[in-house]
Amino acid sequence: MFNGRDPRIDFFRGLALIFIFWDHVPHNPLGQITLRNIGFSDAAEVFVFLAGFAAVLAYGKILQREGYWITCVKILRRAWVLYVVHIFLLAMLMGIVFFANSHVETRDLVQEMGLTHFISNPQQALTDELLLRFKPNLMDPLPLYIVLLAGLPLVLPLLVRKAWAVVAVSLAVYLLAPKLGWNLSAIADGVWYFNPVTWQLLFVLGGAAALHSQKPQPVQRRPLSRQPLFIAAASYVVMAGIITVSWRWPEIHDAVMPAALSDLLYPISKTDLSPVRLLHFLALAYVTAKLLPGRVWTQNWLAQQTCRMGRYSLEVFCLGVLLAPLADMVNAMTNDAFAMQIFTALVGAGLMALLGAWLDLNKRLTQPARVATA
Repeated sequence: MFNGRDPRIDFFRGLALIFIFWDHVPHNPLGQITLRNIGFSDAAEVFVFLAGFAAVLAYGKILQREGYWITCVKILRRAWVLYVVHIFLLAMLMGIVFFANSHVETRDLVQEMGLTHFISNPQQALTDELLLRFKPNLMDPLPLYIVLLAGLPLVLPLLVRKAWAVVAVSLAVYLLAPKLGWNLSAIADGVWYFNPVTWQLLFVLGGAAALHSQKPQPVQRRPLSRQPLFIAAASYVVMAGIITVSWRWPEIHDAVMPAALSDLLYPISKTDLSPVRLLHFLALAYVTAKLLPGRVWTQNWLAQQTCRMGRYSLEVFCLGVLLAPLADMVNAMTNDAFAMQIFTALVGAGLMALLGAWLDLNKRLTQPARVATA
């Protein structure tokens, strides 16, 4: 039932990691070409959806081969590893930010990164860190993934058998959560910036998409221009892009945006995964899947580097978190010179790609040794 790894998933995970890094370097010009500037959703939706896709593919195989309890143990062990990584990553991030802040006079990097709680109350901050309540900027996706992965054993067996039922329940929870105020507590705004009670829907949809991808797909002979669903999805993506770009000129946006449409769209909540964000991502994913149906395009050199980043997404994500304040420090020391901003953005992405290549090489070198010793 479960086939091998899909390089397209690795590619888009790697691309999302680059976008997340660029989005979190202030004033970065390359941040203007990421998803958040051309639509309602951004790289976070890509990251969570593909996390659900990859998790269900991986652990679905284990469930099929080794049974439920072994699968539970492996899922929870992975969640524990992510939790430990989160603790150490936060400690390293604080060290880097405090170092960078001592070398920058033009802005407060500690405040930018959301670390003032640690300065004002370090003992409480350490406790909140262990409870996943203290999450500085850049750190939000990892705790979200930990919680979603820890909940996977509860839904995976039913998802494999009755995916539609799990999606229906997940959708109901998603719709109820904002109305009933369901969220987890945190320090910064009182609640988690990524509400796991609503974002779980995207994770579940990713898992359902993974299961659907394992089934034989009918050959679609009609051109895309004659497929109503594709036309509707593409139209929504284009409309969202036009509206998002218009935000750069508030006067023009306010003048041309119909009041009824404005009332329908706004506010667009990222915390609760606003329906217009969710719909935009799903439309974008559908259009992309239709335009790039095969895997041949992932074989070129540049795509291969991005695929490697997605294959080792945890390690590359952690590196991106640590590189962002360093890039911000270097940019600030040069008064945010345009050339330096481009340089640090490209170097950071290059280092993330190098890490992915090194980890891939290391895996290939150690695998024969393991086989020989076995």
